[in-house]
Amino acid sequence: MLGITSLRLSRPLHHSHATSALLTVAKPYKRAVLLHEAQRTVGSARYKSTAAGDNESGHIEARENEGIFFIDSIFPLKLNFMMWLPFMDVDRFVPQLATLDHPAADPGNIAERAIPSKLNIRVTEVLPRVAEGGAFIKFSHAPDEELKTMERRVKDFLKDNPIKPWYNPFQRVRASLVLGRPWVEDLHRWPNIRVKVEFVPTSPGQSAEELSQETLYSLFRRYGKLADIKPQPTDSKDLPKFAYLTFSKVRHAIMAKNCMHGFVVPASEGGGNQGTMLKMVYDQKRKAHWIWDWFVSHPRFVIPALLAFVGTVTVAVFDPIRTFFIKAHVTRTFHIKDHRIYKWLISQASKATDVLSLKRHRTEDAGLTAIWEDRKDDIEQIQTWLMESADTFVVIQGPRGSGKKELVLDQALKGRKNTLVIDCKPIEEAKGDSSTIRAAALEVGYRPVFSWTNSISSLLDLAAQGTIGTKTGFSETLDTQLAKIWQNTANALKQVALEGRSKDDKDSDLDDDAYLEAHPERRPVVVLDNFLHKSQENSVVYDKISEWAAGLTTANIAHVIFLTNDVSFSKSLSKALPDRVFRQIALGDCSPEVAKRFVISHLDADADEGGGLEKKPKPSEMRHDLAELDDCISTLGGRLTDLEFLARRIKTGETPKKAVGEITEQSASEILKMYILDTSPRKWTPEQAWLIVKSLASTECLRYNELLLSDVFKSGGEATLQALEQAEMITIVSSNGRPTSIKPGKPVYAAAFRRLTEDHVLKARLDLAILTQLIKVETAGIDKYEAELNLLGNLPGQPKEVRGRVRWLLGKLWTGQEKVEKYDRESGELKKILQQEF
Repeated sequence: MLGITSLRLSRPLHHSHATSALLTVAKPYKRAVLLHEAQRTVGSARYKSTAAGDNESGHIEARENEGIFFIDSIFPLKLNFMMWLPFMDVDRFVPQLATLDHPAADPGNIAERAIPSKLNIRVTEVLPRVAEGGAFIKFSHAPDEELKTMERRVKDFLKDNPIKPWYNPFQRVRASLVLGRPWVEDLHRWPNIRVKVEFVPTSPGQSAEELSQETLYSLFRRYGKLADIKPQPTDSKDLPKFAYLTFSKVRHAIMAKNCMHGFVVPASEGGGNQGTMLKMVYDQKRKAHWIWDWFVSHPRFVIPALLAFVGTVTVAVFDPIRTFFIKAHVTRTFHIKDHRIYKWLISQASKATDVLSLKRHRTEDAGLTAIWEDRKDDIEQIQTWLMESADTFVVIQGPRGSGKKELVLDQALKGRKNTLVIDCKPIEEAKGDSSTIRAAALEVGYRPVFSWTNSISSLLDLAAQGTIGTKTGFSETLDTQLAKIWQNTANALKQVALEGRSKDDKDSDLDDDAYLEAHPERRPVVVLDNFLHKSQENSVVYDKISEWAAGLTTANIAHVIFLTNDVSFSKSLSKALPDRVFRQIALGDCSPEVAKRFVISHLDADADEGGGLEKKPKPSEMRHDLAELDDCISTLGGRLTDLEFLARRIKTGETPKKAVGEITEQSASEILKMYILDTSPRKWTPEQAWLIVKSLASTECLRYNELLLSDVFKSGGEATLQALEQAEMITIVSSNGRPTSIKPGKPVYAAAFRRLTEDHVLKARLDLAILTQLIKVETAGIDKYEAELNLLGNLPGQPKEVRGRVRWLLGKLWTGQEKVEKYDRESGELKKILQQEF
């Protein structure tokens, strides 16, 4: 007969809680009797059992004629984490659960239903184990009853009358007899399918036997299916000896641990003479830092996943920010000089004081007026092209100092909003990938830019390759980084072009591409300055820029204008737009009339604008030496930078002849240093450069093919001339698509060449170097002719077929010898000059 059941928690219950629990457990009994019994047993020390065992000892003691059952599946295991929360009180949780209307939620009710009514036992205590989802049931029985028989009857009863847990209708409650001395602890340990079984002696000083896998299987199989039994490694010296049992389900491991902990294996079952006690604990697989350990041990998965995460964050977070800053750079949102207040302050300051910088700016503007009047047609042509929707490039080509940038920015694009100027020179001259990325980002306003991460990611990629054997792709090449910058810039330019569009427009039904094609005036203008600067050293940057520019024009996002000094620009740009004809303007030197007006405008720009009635004469009218200006300009040429330099020297008080002489002397020193005396590796030799200087000093231009026929240019002559043109020493003039003549790179270079040839010592030294090279060439030819003659002379019988070849070789040998003798005589004369003069 089921006796009175009392529910115990982690401390003695309050009378009201105990009463409620007992009324719920024993509903078939009369409520009045249970109330009296509950009040009689709660305060008794005999039943004080907590979540830590009797008297918080960690164990449940079963005295004579007493036994303990363990019933599982009372609480869901998913709630075990709640037991470790700081605000969770286990002593209040179970009584509240017991007061639910559903009887299956009450541990005492389940214990009552699990014990057959015909079984002559009396339940004395119910100890819930919320963390393990079950409860211990302590009971007393008659002396003649066997525990094994009672366990079998309980299991048969539960098999015939299954009890379904309230949280899982597909599961059933199980009960087993506790054979050992259960360890009831409230530590922060989670149930696991893997249980560690330690073999300890029954008393100190004795030895314990290590149980075999067969013995462990026979002892624990009754509690559930075993997945694996792993004994202690043979070379392990850890004590006490142990083994690992892996169950197929967690509830099986919970049942085995609670029923077999403290069980003494007798000698008959392999426990040794004194027996072996089993100590069981859940194997905690969730170690500290297990997440970090998993990351470290799985680099093949972690590194690509981390790369994908970083890329996603970069695109989602930083790309919109970078696009915003590029738009602000194009529209000049944060440029203080474009603000109305700043312009007003500057205008007021200019009225109050004569600011030198403003005065100089007015001087430069006044001097360039004559140039712009002469190039008015070019300016209007550029403005017309920008109003058309042709998807091609506009190329402004001209030598350095011809005013390309001023023509486009200050005249053709004057007053036009949304202009992006990209200087290719700092991008090309940057040292290293990080500096190149930083320079490109600075030109377009791309920020934030983390150029240093490219070096770090390369090191990480190298480390990952050594770890996992393959590259992870974490580092990005310079091409990829530049492509990101140009792509963000293209997105920002498109947004700028579409900013003024509204739904009220007559063509609002057009998509973005059609709208931009129909409105070329709304597109921003991208100006690429110094394009192909030092292109012979590295063409990767220019290839990427030209591809990006081609995408802008073909997608109708922006107009693109290239400013370049290179006459062979079509080779590079044709790779990006192979099926387009470029719109180009070639800027040359100014005519003598325009050059004279330019210089005089510079001189007259500083004239005081007095308010008197008398008109003061202009500075140019007060100078009597300006009659020399015509001859000086014919010597200096029409290059803007040289003309401006001349005007500044004349303003300081120098005469035009003296100023031109100083400019010519400076240009001669520049030629000597850059093209002749420089010993760094170059594509030309000092002898080749000096031959051109000496030839152009006596004539205005050279025949291109005639120069190539000279002995100095026999090897790689065309490549040498192209390199000298890139270095701006010469200018190659083409006709019908082929090179025809060679001229000085700057007009003033003609006078500088003549100045260099007037130096007898320098001329003798460099002519001697040319003669030495020519002697080497002729000597090498003579050696070759002599070797062939020797070979022919050794032929037997001297066949008549080789007589013509022998005569030709003898003629070449004689001609070469005459040249060597001539060069040697000239070399002797030059050596005398070097010995006699300084």
